[in-house]
Amino acid sequence: MPPDPKVDDRAAGRHEDPPEVVDPKADPVSSADQPDPEEWVIGLEPMSAAQASYLKELSEKAHEPEAYDPELDKAEAIKRIDQLKNETES
Repeated sequence: MPPDPKVDDRAAGRHEDPPEVVDPKADPVSSADQPDPEEWVIGLEPMSAAQASYLKELSEKAHEPEAYDPELDKAEAIKRIDQLKNETES
């Protein structure tokens, strides 16, 4: 029976490289790499409670209460959150 190549590699001190670990905080994905929220399958679902809460908070902070609409879908909520974040960070 031929020798097991895995055993030979281990004996020689060779091994496979571990899979690359991606840390989104250290290496964030640029918005250019992300699809448009309108193209997301989940885009038509109602916004989550977390989105609603954050959007309401941002709209109040930006003095734009009309930006908050409890009937928004996820895609529109993401767009408005991004817009308000940009306005309030400046």
